[in-house]
Amino acid sequence: MRNKINIAIDGPAGAGKSTIAKAIARELGIAYLDTGAMYRACGLKALNLGIDCFDAEQITQMIQDTSIDITYEGGVQKVWLDGTDVTSLIRTQEVSKAASDIGTNANVRKKLVHLQQTIAADKSVVMDGRDIAMYVLPNADFKFYVTASVEERAKRRYKDLYESNTLNGRSMDDLIVEIAARDYVDMNREAAPLRPADDAEIVDTSCLTADEAVEYILTKIMDKEEG
Repeated sequence: MRNKINIAIDGPAGAGKSTIAKAIARELGIAYLDTGAMYRACGLKALNLGIDCFDAEQITQMIQDTSIDITYEGGVQKVWLDGTDVTSLIRTQEVSKAASDIGTNANVRKKLVHLQQTIAADKSVVMDGRDIAMYVLPNADFKFYVTASVEERAKRRYKDLYESNTLNGRSMDDLIVEIAARDYVDMNREAAPLRPADDAEIVDTSCLTADEAVEYILTKIMDKEEG
């Protein structure tokens, strides 16, 4: 394999792209970057400050005074917001929605894309998100779009929330509505809407386990590298 390689993995919420991206990075021995964590950090800050994530003026002002750093400790990614480790604070449903909403702000995306591109320029990386192949790494060596049906993604989300005792009374139907609504926002935002790049390989995980999806993608990568 070449000395430096960039792999872009995009897809909607709950399709399994982060799990897959982490496994691929681990198998290839390269860095993994969860770009969604950066947007979650921005969403967390807006929530903490009581700022409406759709208030373009306030969000633009906020992002100018926001520092987001990514570090790796023992191979684990840590997210720092204004000098504070917020890794354990950005995985709630509330922060997830705020991240999606705040991602519609072009100034937020511009700042975070620059940071993401800087990281990828210096090292081999597997980067996952919703606009990696189209906007962040348009020249990535490999591009994959990982997706799954709304129903399957809701089923996985329900299982995760049930096991962590954080369903908070929500039903499967509630989760289907939430995920469909997030898809709509992500796919119809003015700044970098979610869609597969023309040259991306579509990987539908509706009927695949995470291991099967990882094996499929790794085979595609190795076939091209060895060919």
